[in-house]
Amino acid sequence: MKRWAFLLIGLLVWGCQQSPYPGYSKVSDDVYYQLLKFGEATEKAKQNDYITADIIYQTLDDSVFFKGRRKIRVESPETHGKINKCFMMLAEGEQASFIIPADDFFEKTLQANKPAFLEEEEKMKVNIEILELQTSYDYLKEKEAFLRWIEDFGEYEKVLMKQFIQEEDIQVEPYPSGIYHIQLAEGNDVNVEVGDTVTVHFEGKFLNGKFFDSTKRRNQPFQFVYGRKWQVIDGLEDAIGHMTEGEHALFIIPSEQGFGETGSSTGIVPPYTSTIFDVELIDVGKAKKRSDKEELNKYDEKEN
Repeated sequence: MKRWAFLLIGLLVWGCQQSPYPGYSKVSDDVYYQLLKFGEATEKAKQNDYITADIIYQTLDDSVFFKGRRKIRVESPETHGKINKCFMMLAEGEQASFIIPADDFFEKTLQANKPAFLEEEEKMKVNIEILELQTSYDYLKEKEAFLRWIEDFGEYEKVLMKQFIQEEDIQVEPYPSGIYHIQLAEGNDVNVEVGDTVTVHFEGKFLNGKFFDSTKRRNQPFQFVYGRKWQVIDGLEDAIGHMTEGEHALFIIPSEQGFGETGSSTGIVPPYTSTIFDVELIDVGKAKKRSDKEELNKYDEKEN
């Protein structure tokens, strides 16, 4: 038994020595791994499993540019990026830090432009903690049972929304998505485009006025790349896309554009619940545009 333990330690040390990143072992030519926490489960995530995970994106100098909890379907690493290979290395309860190519992550996984502060071929850190692991069968079975239980909640939400709009005497017409946009202060003429890095203050609350989230109370503005997956709910992204830099607005967001039929992953926002977001668009950092020559070269590389 001791000999096996020494062998395992030796392999780990050897793996770390092959890595240019202290404490990280090499998984492949461009992916590195450091286990931060063991879990009691032994079953690793597989393709088509569903994971609920706390995820942090960082630069190599540990500057955090995203932190959040997401429920994600594990997909093919070849098609959807190397981050899925990272998911498949972890079991429920485990936490690890990965160093992966930023280009692969943003282009394959998120299918969006890379932030301007990350250089070409630069690597980034992704910290992943698996909170729950479900097979596709268990996830769909649970979802079906849940939806049967709350099938009337959707109609009830519409009644509450109608009453709220009438009681608050809201005169603006909603967008086709059902989102109400109530401008409190005008911005300048800088619009938000896909790939821009936006900085916002927001407060989220229920129709009864009770708060469930506030960057202002934390005194920490939220920054994210517009158009990127796993950043904010669809309705809030749609709302910010209608704003200009410096604008302050209220948005009333129905659940189908918000936290949906299952509610938030944290359980704070219940299923079929409309929400209100008070948003200040503080800054719009325009994305670095590729030149026509760069785009052509990128296209040629894919063809070859």
